[in-house]
Amino acid sequence: MTVSPLPFRVLVITDWALGPDELIRRLELALRAGPGLAVQHRHPGAPDCQFYEEAVRVKRVCDAARAPLFVNSRLDVAVAVGAHLHCTSRSLPPRELRRHLPDRWISCVVHAEGDDVEGADLALVSPVFTPRSKPDDTRAPLGPEGFERLAGTLPCPAFALGGIDATNAGSVTGAGVAVISGVLHAANPELAARAVLSG
Repeated sequence: MTVSPLPFRVLVITDWALGPDELIRRLELALRAGPGLAVQHRHPGAPDCQFYEEAVRVKRVCDAARAPLFVNSRLDVAVAVGAHLHCTSRSLPPRELRRHLPDRWISCVVHAEGDDVEGADLALVSPVFTPRSKPDDTRAPLGPEGFERLAGTLPCPAFALGGIDATNAGSVTGAGVAVISGVLHAANPELAARAVLSG
């Protein structure tokens, strides 16, 4: 991976299927890997109050580790907890949200050339490899070469997402990587995060 102008190179995305307490425990372990990590709070389908309460818990963990936190889709929750924002394919485009978050980062998802990234500080390009967290995903993986081609069309740093772990993070040339099971489902999340960071 190349050096990113952002202060992190690995974005750890939450998996609440682990259970709230276990997820928090694993996040705390992963963030011991040191600087260079950030967290993205993702929980599709969670009720509003639950999503907010989870964001508060994750923000405490991130603050203790001095790690940035991104919140999926919810501008109100991002503002309420003092987090950055991640725009999914169902969110308003980054340029529409920028005026509400002038001093925070906005990330967005990119699956194909031409996806709207105007106003974003970074893009999560996926799927690079077959996602383990989405077994029903039928999209063909981009592979490292496809990722590099798509990343080259973007005006912002690109992070590789989809099937990333310590064994393949080093094969992707970009600003960084985003991981879920590659860190959070590892036997030792701290060691896994260190390995991905050094990939």
